[in-house]
Formats: sequence, C-alpha cells, structure tokens
Amino acid sequence: MNFGRMITAMCTPFDSNLQINWNKQEALIEHLIATGTDTIVVSGTTAESPTLTKEEKCRLFSFTLEKVNKRVKVIAGTGSNSTADTIALTKQAEEMGVDGVMLVAPYYNRPSQEGLYQHFASIHDETKLPLMIYNVPGRTSVNISTEILVRLAALPNVVAIKEASGSITQISDVIRLVPKDVAVYSGDDALTLPVLAIGGVGVVSVASHVVGVEMKEMIDAFLSDNHQKAQTIHHTLTPVFHGLFAATSPGPLKYALSRMELMGEDVRLPLVTLTSEEKRAADVWIKSFHS
Repeated sequence: MNFGRMITAMCTPFDSNLQINWNKQEALIEHLIATGTDTIVVSGTTAESPTLTKEEKCRLFSFTLEKVNKRVKVIAGTGSNSTADTIALTKQAEEMGVDGVMLVAPYYNRPSQEGLYQHFASIHDETKLPLMIYNVPGRTSVNISTEILVRLAALPNVVAIKEASGSITQISDVIRLVPKDVAVYSGDDALTLPVLAIGGVGVVSVASHVVGVEMKEMIDAFLSDNHQKAQTIHHTLTPVFHGLFAATSPGPLKYALSRMELMGEDVRLPLVTLTSEEKRAADVWIKSFHS
C-alpha cells in the first residue's frame, strides 16, 4: 500500500457547543486535497482522538470516506490503550472500507517492550488492513524500541511506521533495519527534510493543514535533487513548525485555521484555546504565510 509522501493527520472542527462541525469537516477535506495531501488520517492525535467517542470516530471515518470519494487514501486512527477496544474499532473501520489504520502505542499503561509487540501483533492478526505503527513517546510515555519496530515490520500487514520519537539516531536505525517495503515517515514536521535525507519516505504532518503547498514543494525539491531549494523552504517553514507546537496541539493549529476562516478555534477540555499572549505570538508566524 502506497500512502504517498505527504500524509495529513487531520484535526476535527467543532462548533461553539463542541460538537463536530460537519460542514467545516467537509471544507477541510477539500482544502487538504487541494493543497497536496496524499492521504488523510482521521482520528489521530491532532483530531483530539482521546475526547472523541467511538460513535464519533466511526461517523468521521464514514463521512471522510464519502467526501474523499477515492481521490486520496484514508487511514483510520483506531489505536488506543486497550487492545480489545482497538481490535473492535479496527474491524469496524475495515468494514467501512478505509485504506489502512494507524495504531498508536498504548498510552498510560506503560507496557513492556514485549507487551507492545503483543499488542500490535494481536491487532495485526485480527484484520487484513495495512497497518501503520505510530511511535510518539512524548504523548504515550513509552518508546517503541528499534528492536520491536523491526519485529513488527516483519509482519506482513505492517506497511508503514510513523516515527515521532524525535531521535534522528533511532529513526535512522529503524530505516536501516526494517524491510525496504516498509515506509518510515517522520512524525515531526520539523524533521521532514532530515528524515528524507536518511531514507525516510515522507511525513505524517500537522503543518500541511496550513502550508501544504510549501511542504509538498520541499519534498518534491529534495526528490528532484534540488537540495538547496529544499533547504531554503525548510528554513522558511521552521517558524511554522515551531509555532504549531508552542502550545499543546492542536490549539495553535486551530487558531491558525480560524484565521484562515476554515474553522473555529474551539478545542475540547482538557485542552483549552490559546491565551491572548499565545495568540499574539502565533500571529507573527501566521502572517509569514497567510496575509
């Protein structure tokens, strides 16, 4: 399964009552497709998945599949810290016709490395869908070791790894040791270009919501051996990469999208919208690409 170079972990628009705004959801899907997204992840971290109900997630999967209409691929974020619940949701997503699922490492439980392997392997054995393993220790408090990622990559339906450990050394080891047909993606926008340089395939991006055209241009420039152009774009986008995570994501992203009139800035508790001071700081980098 080829998910392309630029995957967007799509956020979830809410209305003032903190219910999913389906009109804005459709508009966001169209915006992402128009600005170069190859695959959309629904109900990942950026979607505020911990506060979405199972019913909301399923409706998001079906709604996105309907609106995308096969123009880009759709990956369902079905991972949780319950193996049984993850299997159940993965089966529902499979029935709906998603192109793959993204499975985050179990959070809060803090499983052992063998526990991590057994968790993912158990899900693998219950679905025929392509799997993307998602390592994000900053969110989960557990790092999937290179050894375990390599073991998982040997499973036939594991086709991709989203590496958000932040360690270039670890990402490099993973790329070097997993089978060549397993795609390794940067889970951090700021590391997109470095990860490409060491053999990664692309990025699962947050920034592509607001600078998708520029992100795609940077990736294409690198792949065309125009490394100077890729570096220039990378440096230009660096304030955006940093700004999107200056406060807990997706708060800064939703504020930027509200300035672009694509959605409101509302987030669900325990997340909160940006403070006045944070908004003033965000306005600086937002103005650098959106006037």
